[in-house]
Amino acid sequence: MTQHTPQPQDVFAWIDGAERAREQAGLVRTLRPRAASSPLLDLASNDYLGLSRHPGTVRGACEAAERWGAGATGSRLVTGTTELHTELERELADFAGFEAALVLSSGYAANLAAVTALSERGTLVVSDAGNHASIVDGCRLSRAEVEVTPHSDPESVRKTLAGHGGRALLVTDSVFSVDGDAAPLAAYAAACRAEGAALVVDDAHGLGVLGEGGRGALHAAGLAGAPGVVATMTLSKSLGSQGGAVLGPAKVIRHLVNTARAFIFDTGLAPAAAGAALASLRLLRREPERAARVREVAAELYERLTASGLTAARPDAAVVSVRAPSASAALRWAADCREAGLSVGCFRPPSVPDGISRLRLTARADLTGDEIVRAVGTVLRTAPAGATDR
Repeated sequence: MTQHTPQPQDVFAWIDGAERAREQAGLVRTLRPRAASSPLLDLASNDYLGLSRHPGTVRGACEAAERWGAGATGSRLVTGTTELHTELERELADFAGFEAALVLSSGYAANLAAVTALSERGTLVVSDAGNHASIVDGCRLSRAEVEVTPHSDPESVRKTLAGHGGRALLVTDSVFSVDGDAAPLAAYAAACRAEGAALVVDDAHGLGVLGEGGRGALHAAGLAGAPGVVATMTLSKSLGSQGGAVLGPAKVIRHLVNTARAFIFDTGLAPAAAGAALASLRLLRREPERAARVREVAAELYERLTASGLTAARPDAAVVSVRAPSASAALRWAADCREAGLSVGCFRPPSVPDGISRLRLTARADLTGDEIVRAVGTVLRTAPAGATDR
């Protein structure tokens, strides 16, 4: 009797169909390794204050690596907390106006930590429809009852909170990454106070850009340090480094140290990143005008683009979003900009909650007037059919 040898099966054959669907929809994403030095004018990164290559920031990273080593060597609760980490936490909290801070390995991890540690089964978590993916994932992991409310709709938030009698929190971006619009924080805070809910705000795009000297959107709204308010943020945008942080009342931070899985079971932030972030923070204290400058650049980009017929969202911080006719057109537009010497972001589904593809230009405090004119000219010359109203 002949025995048949089982033929190996491609258990990942289903990926082929998924790839074809992405190609047909114009949604393929690829990695493009960049060289250490690029001739492209950069309006794609989140280096809002131009600090990632600032000599002081780089020196802070180098000195920290030389003193503390290349890695944190363990989780923060084992060997991963250095004196440098606690120094950064103290200065972050003081700068942004909060009682205490906790540094994590990324802004993504900071949102996971805050949302999951401050909720449990039976908690109501209300999430703005425009929130970042890290907040969405935090809500999914929280095991709480999650309600998504329409984008920037305080009345809907109030009604949703009013219908729940137990513990509740509202979580929102301060500045939304797709269109660069600011959340109605004052109205959101009022709804939370009225219904006895906590307010958790991701200030990733506000730190270094909004508020007095770049102290953030919560500081600008008069909510920094409020007893029912918690902030999360990233160190990878305005501070030009890497990592994230949660800021709030000291008892909230102690609670996260004891309960947040994204903190407890993750290796601590590398000392070089902590050193770079601390150096950038101190530089921003010395040069607070950088925050105002990045807002000026964003406003000028918007005015020039819309005056030429493009449809763009008015920026509340550093992000300038320009609508494209389709996902494939946005992809081609970004590629044409790159070939012309300009690097811009390209947002397509599923990164855009409304399904409308965009180019995303990020203002930088160190852009010159000539560079702004050059960038706008390049976007206009490469614009696809249907992108302008002229």
